[in-house]
Amino acid sequence: MSKIDAVIFDWAGTTVDFGCFAPVRAFMEVFREYGVEPTIEEVREPMGMLKIDHIRTMLRMPRISRCWEELHGNVPGEEEAQKLFAIFEEKLLSILHLHSDPKPGVVDTVKKLREKGIKIGSTTGYTDRMMDIVVPAAASKGYEPDVWFSPDSVGEKGRPYPYMIFRNMEALGLTDVHRVIKVGDTVSDIKEGKNAGVLSAGIIVGSSEMGLTQEEFETLSAEEREKKCLQTEAKFLAAGADKVYRTLEELEKSLQTG
Repeated sequence: MSKIDAVIFDWAGTTVDFGCFAPVRAFMEVFREYGVEPTIEEVREPMGMLKIDHIRTMLRMPRISRCWEELHGNVPGEEEAQKLFAIFEEKLLSILHLHSDPKPGVVDTVKKLREKGIKIGSTTGYTDRMMDIVVPAAASKGYEPDVWFSPDSVGEKGRPYPYMIFRNMEALGLTDVHRVIKVGDTVSDIKEGKNAGVLSAGIIVGSSEMGLTQEEFETLSAEEREKKCLQTEAKFLAAGADKVYRTLEELEKSLQTG
């Protein structure tokens, strides 16, 4: 691996909100309000995208689209997406403060990365309005990146577009994409990194792709835990990940600087 100048982290599922449950809960509730019961797999598949894009993607899913048409008499389009997003946003804003705690090991890992001279950037699928809640809540618990950018800062061209990463590089004064690593917990994160030309890495434990609470993960047997980790790793590698790490501590130990 090239020597690294900066790590650009995702937020929910990567550095905060173990298992990425705040948006899952809000997506489930908003679709239920319209009589559609999405599966966990349907909710998590687009995770990491700008949230309106996430809703658009779900509405285009064949099963959800059929259910909607049977219930409401039309194929859902942009008007429906905007209505769902307005409800989703309010639901998410009301619970984000409950899902902004740093994941285990994050604060110490970031401290060690900074001691190595590595800068800490971040991108997200959340909007600025959502981040106005998440950022100070996480900071009060000890996690604060050097910079963060949401899709609002790049004309709503969120993941898999690479532009939030480029804004990070600009703000951090970085010139070499080969000395930057993007770390996230979804396929969308991996694609964002690949499209930017930086190293792209998946984080397994506490990820949206794994989809378990901390308690659920910790109560798994060693055999079940290994199976879940390997399944999640396979998803990241299939998406093109350059690296996959079980934990952020493992990531920190692997990075070179200088």
